[in-house]
Amino acid sequence: MLKTFSITDIGKKRKLNQDYVFSSDRKIGNLSNVFIVADGMGGHNAGDYASRFTVDTMVEEIERSFEQSPVKILENAIKIANKKLRDKAAENEELFGMGTTVVACTVLGRYLQVANVGDSRLYVINDKITQITRDHSLVEEMVRMGGIDRETARTHLDKNIITRAIGATETVDIDFFNVELNRGDMVLLCSDGLTNMLEDEEIRMIVSGQRDIVEKAQKLVVAANNNGGKDNIAVILIEPFAEETPRDGGIDG
Repeated sequence: MLKTFSITDIGKKRKLNQDYVFSSDRKIGNLSNVFIVADGMGGHNAGDYASRFTVDTMVEEIERSFEQSPVKILENAIKIANKKLRDKAAENEELFGMGTTVVACTVLGRYLQVANVGDSRLYVINDKITQITRDHSLVEEMVRMGGIDRETARTHLDKNIITRAIGATETVDIDFFNVELNRGDMVLLCSDGLTNMLEDEEIRMIVSGQRDIVEKAQKLVVAANNNGGKDNIAVILIEPFAEETPRDGGIDG
């Protein structure tokens, strides 16, 4: 029995929430469930528009897709959302230059299929925490090239510069991951408003320390805000093998 809960929060410094989430444990098109986090960027309300528009477009495309392959379904949905977002930006100069990250997944029995563009993340948490996605960011490239270490990357001045985003270029380069899940695993999708405020180990301890999935998600948001809340915070938690029968709803951003 899959159990899930989602939440977004404006944080302590921003005037607008540009994070948007979609969480459905029910069938959408040919996918048994769909979970998406998007973190928008752009002046005025363009980032807010970009994240919401991208997620809504993806869900529409997933719903109408005849594909059977989860990778193909997610890939087509992201590519179409990228094209439509660029078309919108071209029509309206107030939306020019907008973009958004996207991390999306679907649980297929014992497997998790993940798609990622940008620096929003997906983790699998049990007695340890494993980041499945790789950030498409300037500092992550610097870490990979050996220019800086992981600890320096956390506080680097260029931390917010991302190297891939929906809406940024005509073609979008998407990373895909397939993960085998085990009983007791918890899946976390989140924006960098969470991961910039909390160390991975702090996230693991909060998720492991609460019994209820709603409380786990809410405690993550509270902890991020207590550490400064410098950005919007988006969290989706999924318990793929929950023993309990009651369902938890989600809160869309």
